[in-house]
Amino acid sequence: MPFKFTRSSISDVILIESQIFEDERGFFSENFKESIFEDYGINTKFVQDNFSYSLKGVLRGLHFQNPTKAQAKLVTVLKGKIFDVAVDLRVNSATYGKWVAEILSEDNHSSLYVPEGFAHGFCVLSKDAYVLYKITQEYSSEHEGGVIWNDPELNISWPIDEPILSKKDQDLPSLKKLDSVF
Repeated sequence: MPFKFTRSSISDVILIESQIFEDERGFFSENFKESIFEDYGINTKFVQDNFSYSLKGVLRGLHFQNPTKAQAKLVTVLKGKIFDVAVDLRVNSATYGKWVAEILSEDNHSSLYVPEGFAHGFCVLSKDAYVLYKITQEYSSEHEGGVIWNDPELNISWPIDEPILSKKDQDLPSLKKLDSVF
């Protein structure tokens, strides 16, 4: 099988490890295959790819889109290394307000599947990082939302103390002040 699927402590968030075929020329791997992902129960109706470049210390997030434009994401690092985080915003979930994190890098060739109903963010641990994420709904500014990265109630163990943040990300509310619609 070209993929190994591992459910995180929040079972809907899934680490996906791709099988790597290496030789003297380099390597080859499959990053996504609809039939296998669907067999595993992963929403594969991706409609948009996002690509970001960030420098070391940049933290992007924690972002989500409200229904009816909620997004599931498949996050992959093409170059560099990130600490990737998903926070459960589903109020009726046993894991509401809990988070999981994985290290994604060009070396481990892993991806993280983040379903609808989760806030997502990452910080860059390497000199820089190129991150590709497939999403299941197109971006909609009127549906975007977020949670502040350093919310003490979430208590995320970010591996950096003073991240580089956008103005928008600096002004996000805490989970307590968020009216979750999930």
